[in-house]
Amino acid sequence: MFLSCFDSGYVMAFPQPRPQAPQLPQHLLRTIDCQQGAVRAVRFNADGNYLLSCGSDKSLKLWSVSRGTLLKTYSGHGYEVLDADGSYDNSQLCSCSSDKTVILWDVGTGQVTRKLRGHAGKVNCVQFNEEATVILSGSIDGTVRCWDTRSRRFEPIQVLDEARDSISSVKVAQHELLTGSVDGRVRRYDLRMGQLHVDFISSPITCVCFSQDGQCTLSSSLDSTVRLLDKSTGEMLGEYTGHKMKGYKLDCCLSSKDTHVLSCSEDGHVYCWDLVEGSLSLKLPVGKAVVQSLSFHPTETCLLTAMEGRVQVWGTEPEETEEDTMAT
Repeated sequence: MFLSCFDSGYVMAFPQPRPQAPQLPQHLLRTIDCQQGAVRAVRFNADGNYLLSCGSDKSLKLWSVSRGTLLKTYSGHGYEVLDADGSYDNSQLCSCSSDKTVILWDVGTGQVTRKLRGHAGKVNCVQFNEEATVILSGSIDGTVRCWDTRSRRFEPIQVLDEARDSISSVKVAQHELLTGSVDGRVRRYDLRMGQLHVDFISSPITCVCFSQDGQCTLSSSLDSTVRLLDKSTGEMLGEYTGHKMKGYKLDCCLSSKDTHVLSCSEDGHVYCWDLVEGSLSLKLPVGKAVVQSLSFHPTETCLLTAMEGRVQVWGTEPEETEEDTMAT
């Protein structure tokens, strides 16, 4: 008797396809010669269509990621720019500098909206909150200052001074603030509950970030180790080693889907580990100098790296050239 697979009561079983391993950004798509001295930091904007490069020549530059073209230069700092961030609606930028200031910029005009003074030393890191109503800045003076972007007052609305040494990294997610300090501590402020949680790492922290799912924190430190901690308990979930980080303030991050941990290195590579297994998935050769900064695209598998005066854009596949398109 012929039995159709569509007859009732009969289901043809097909083997489930094995889930594909996540692809990694290992193809160099383009190199941007920023022409702003050494690039101290590189950052994607909120939607990943643009990038910001922070220069030792005191400038901040906005670029198109897909074309690699310069869109605008922002000049107003008195010394090298160390970090920057873009607002969710792409209308504003904030940046910080060794000149002890934080600047709020109008993206379209390139003009300084506010110049915020109050830190006693160079400002290492800066970030908007989700609504871009507050700028958070961390300084070598050991404080995090919170600035209201809407009011005309020039004093910070809050100063967090629990750190005993320089603040190297600041990240904000919803009502939580994460800071890393040279005193070897990762501090998480629950602004809604008014609580402070401290994890002691024992080595100077260079960078911190939240996982995309908000359950974990990631930190890199000068003992050449990146650590993944459970946010609520502080339990160590993973340690990632093999890279070199002994004397530079270098970035770490998670991929857009939390599958991999990435870190800059002083040996000219970006190291990429499987988050769960801890094994090295990719050792990306960027060049012969220190990889100063990196940034992972918010939704796609695309990576930015900064080395000396250049920014590199990396993707999963080589981009088609016009010749390739014409040939097909």
